[in-house]
Amino acid sequence: MKLFLKFIRQYSGTALLFAVFAGIFAFVFSLYALEVEAVVYAALLCAFVAVTVTVIRYIRFRMEYQKREELLRHTELLNEHLPEAQTPEQEQWLAIISELNEQCRQADMKLRSEKTDMLDYFTVWVHQIKIPISVMHMQLDDADTPENRAISDELFRIEQYVEMVLCYFRLDGNASDLVSEKIQIDAVIRAGLRKYAPIFIHKKLRLDYEGTELTAVTDSKWLGFIIEQILSNAVKYTNGGKVTIRVSDDRTVMISDTGIGIAAEDIPRIFERGYTGCNGRTQHKSTGLGLYLVKKACDR
Repeated sequence: MKLFLKFIRQYSGTALLFAVFAGIFAFVFSLYALEVEAVVYAALLCAFVAVTVTVIRYIRFRMEYQKREELLRHTELLNEHLPEAQTPEQEQWLAIISELNEQCRQADMKLRSEKTDMLDYFTVWVHQIKIPISVMHMQLDDADTPENRAISDELFRIEQYVEMVLCYFRLDGNASDLVSEKIQIDAVIRAGLRKYAPIFIHKKLRLDYEGTELTAVTDSKWLGFIIEQILSNAVKYTNGGKVTIRVSDDRTVMISDTGIGIAAEDIPRIFERGYTGCNGRTQHKSTGLGLYLVKKACDR
């Protein structure tokens, strides 16, 4: 019904003009005192032709409308499936659309190339920056002092931020970095726990995890990143108590802690990029990127 109303509005000018012409003819016929029968007969013939033409035009209008709707859903096929121009005006519009589409394609190719170059640069940068970090770790391990342990914790945090930069660019690119396979969830969880073991020890946090036999078809690297980010938040905002990892009967992995928690008003926005929340602003420890990247990885 809505489409038919759009059709009526589009051709309302033609219909009005037709009505004006019909009125003129009726007026002229009345001046010459023609028989009413002849006038009615002519009017019925005209009405029949008008209805027939209107139906044909509406069918064609609906088919063309549906084609355009399909093109809107698949804009990548725009140039190959544009309808043929019927008027000089349509020719101009099609030329404008083709030119704009080509400009968008060129801009997209340029953007993709620049993002690829940037990702390559940061990949090299991440590997290069890890070398001095590893050297500093080895030097700090030579003397086990409270000061060295504190510095080591900060170096570990720097490593996490470096990895986060690379993950940020990879997640903003295409999905070619994803490799799905059947994996043991327990292995991914334990790898994350080993990574954060020094922080657990330094902060004297207890761990409550009994293991799991759960398997899943997923990308082990990105699932590991997701779990590590949640563990990072758990140990970052927990100064005493424990971190608990449970796998429920409905195949859900749950990570909880006895830390300061999240303010109720912050919960709807925790996955927004750059949003740090009340705790992040108070303690100046949050970048507002961790859970944003977690959400993007989960969506992928």
